[in-house]
Amino acid sequence: MSEQDFKVDQDDAKDRNFITALARGLDVLRCFRPGETELTNTDISERTGLPKPTVSRLTHTLCVLDYLVLDPSTGMYRLGAGVLQLGYGVLSSLEMNDRAIAEMRALRDGPNSYITVALAERHRLDAVYVAVQRSRENVSLSVHVGSRLPLFFSAIGRAILVGLPEEDRAAAFELARQEDPDQEEQRQASYARAATEYAERGYCTGYGDWRSDVNGIAVPVFSISGSRVFGLNVGGPSFHVKKKQLEGHYARELLRVAKTLNSRT
Repeated sequence: MSEQDFKVDQDDAKDRNFITALARGLDVLRCFRPGETELTNTDISERTGLPKPTVSRLTHTLCVLDYLVLDPSTGMYRLGAGVLQLGYGVLSSLEMNDRAIAEMRALRDGPNSYITVALAERHRLDAVYVAVQRSRENVSLSVHVGSRLPLFFSAIGRAILVGLPEEDRAAAFELARQEDPDQEEQRQASYARAATEYAERGYCTGYGDWRSDVNGIAVPVFSISGSRVFGLNVGGPSFHVKKKQLEGHYARELLRVAKTLNSRT
């Protein structure tokens, strides 16, 4: 994440109902990246762009609330049990997770043992994994619940984009323009390609554009109420998971699963 990810939008700052202190506290929690267990106030200050005295007050408050834990001997913070409780609360509320898990496992257990299957939902400019069925091989993608992929530059992110209502998709583009205006042309091209693929095939592809060594395809799926859009993908290491097999076998299965999930009442 860049420092821009933590800046409060101007429209938010003008909103009288927007609580900036709460937003900054959440920004602190978002500083922790996959594989990181501890950060200092200096680390957090650099990542959020907030002054160190402000960060100190925020981390103290989060410690009191058990969202952070301080190691007095090192001055470093780690995420506390309060964050874990929030995370499980989110996952337990995802009815799509429960509906999709058996179908995801069946996809994972197909002919290619290197296939990983994941379900993701949008958070700002990321697609965040909320459920994962990892491949049956010891060497597999290093992905897990909470892994984040770029919304505009991954198959699963683009699948979410094509499934979003027009208003929500426009909001995602606007947020991206505010945070990274230099890539607007690339985002537009990426989405245009995804929209064409989805219209013609029913799924979106990603061959080496998220990571050069990963291939995958993805579809949008929807909550029972239709109010939430998820992405469901199948993919794996490009050396073992080829475009021909993804589009020749797994695309058909992925479309079947999407139809099943979208039609349940």
